[in-house]
Amino acid sequence: MKAIQFKKFGIDNLELAEVTTPQPGPYDVLVKIEAVSLNYLDIALVNGIYKPNLALPATPVADGAGVVAAVGSAVTKWKVGDRVTSHYVQQWQQGPNSPETNVWRTGVTTPGLLSEYVVQPEYALVHTPDNLTSVEASTLPIAGLISWTALIDQAAIKPGHVVLTQGTGGASLFALQIALAAGARVIATTGSPQKVEKLKQLGAHEVINYKEYPEWQEEVRRLTNGEGVHATIDVAGSATINNSVKSVRYYGYVASIGFLSGTQLPLDLLSLVYSYVRVQGLSGGSLQSFREFTAAIQTNNIKPVVDTIFPFDAAQEAFKYVLSGNHFGKVVIEVK
Repeated sequence: MKAIQFKKFGIDNLELAEVTTPQPGPYDVLVKIEAVSLNYLDIALVNGIYKPNLALPATPVADGAGVVAAVGSAVTKWKVGDRVTSHYVQQWQQGPNSPETNVWRTGVTTPGLLSEYVVQPEYALVHTPDNLTSVEASTLPIAGLISWTALIDQAAIKPGHVVLTQGTGGASLFALQIALAAGARVIATTGSPQKVEKLKQLGAHEVINYKEYPEWQEEVRRLTNGEGVHATIDVAGSATINNSVKSVRYYGYVASIGFLSGTQLPLDLLSLVYSYVRVQGLSGGSLQSFREFTAAIQTNNIKPVVDTIFPFDAAQEAFKYVLSGNHFGKVVIEVK
């Protein structure tokens, strides 16, 4: 079968390879991958930033969707022909995560999904929502589920709450869609005038251009009569975490999920302590939450925002496009 692999770190080292088709063990499922979507995690992995001790050669990409091609002799949850989507933190089934359940991560501590076929444990898959194609479903496992976990499981967003979304990457747009489905008012940020109207078309009630308002938390405060929002998802890390903390109200919630601007968080403790703000690090969600998320996707007919679909042999171009930051929503590679 064909797979995209890298023998040395760096996007330019991604190349098409011919590898042996994996065979499922008794409790495993062989999945014919139809599409994968890219996260900054995948970029950091390929560039040697996220896991510099990664054994090479390696096949990248954590998120994907496809069709069950074969099942192991003891598998009871799946049958050939089922449409499935991968689960990132494989053994995190329900409740809080733990050191034990946090170990196995698709595409990081297990082979990635950028190949024609992959083997997954039967417990590391969910049914693809009926209203989504595999291209659309491939965007759900990290960006979608982490936003659901942050806003629904952690922040308990309800109708009438106010949510701040930051930028136009996959997680931020999922956060916008999830917040709207929950009945919340959404304030969005972007640095691109061209993306302001797109965010409004997607449902954002107000949009702040953070290049016009470098201290954008002050504009958030103005739009909320000085109170701040109930929750926000910080996607950039070092450069934005204090703005995020200052943008939420008393007992507000900040999910820290990204490190685009750096991995150190220089927190202003006075702002944090004075307003009783909760900052929560997140890198995934449980299988139970994933099932609830996909149910909401189907019930509300939520369609993930897909910016561009690249062909299988254009993996380098897809990775570089994500790194450019010019996309609006998710970047997908179709595997065919």
